[in-house]
Amino acid sequence: MLEALFTSTAIVALAEIGDKTQLLAIVLAARFKRPLPIIAGILVATLANHFLAALAGSLAAGWFDGPAFRYAVAVGFLAMAAWTLVPDKFDDDEAPAVSRGGAFFTTLVAFFLVEMGDKTQVATIALGARFHDAVSVTMGTTLGMMLANVPAVLLGGEIVKRVPLGVVRAIAALFFAVLGLVLLLATAGVL
Repeated sequence: MLEALFTSTAIVALAEIGDKTQLLAIVLAARFKRPLPIIAGILVATLANHFLAALAGSLAAGWFDGPAFRYAVAVGFLAMAAWTLVPDKFDDDEAPAVSRGGAFFTTLVAFFLVEMGDKTQVATIALGARFHDAVSVTMGTTLGMMLANVPAVLLGGEIVKRVPLGVVRAIAALFFAVLGLVLLLATAGVL
């Protein structure tokens, strides 16, 4: 359980740096200037989105358990390593319009939707499949999202200017690659 929690936290916190959802957090913070409802919206959206993703991964692993599926999950982690190296961008036309729902509701809906198919959601599915523990993975990935996004909401664009995103992406890619290689070697019986 702790391995699932800590691995999920580290991978998602690193993968989220410079991700489009982090850029969305900065845009929402600049538009609404109300950090607490934005942070709450991120938390609720992430819990819902990542629980569904971790559950899907965990259920898929239960149905397809076997060496072929473990190899597929390992290759998925290696693919995530490569995908993590590609910088995300967030266009102004993708930014949510200010709605009557306020900062919380706008953040909740925007984050849930933007996270669909995002690399952190795909990573959450793979982590759910790897650890067969939707709750621990969800707790870890949500903690990772909050570690990356709360400072983005509170500090806005200043943090993006000071963090070397290429280095962070490389470290996140390394985490995914190591996880993929370890799973490949363990499935092959080498470890």
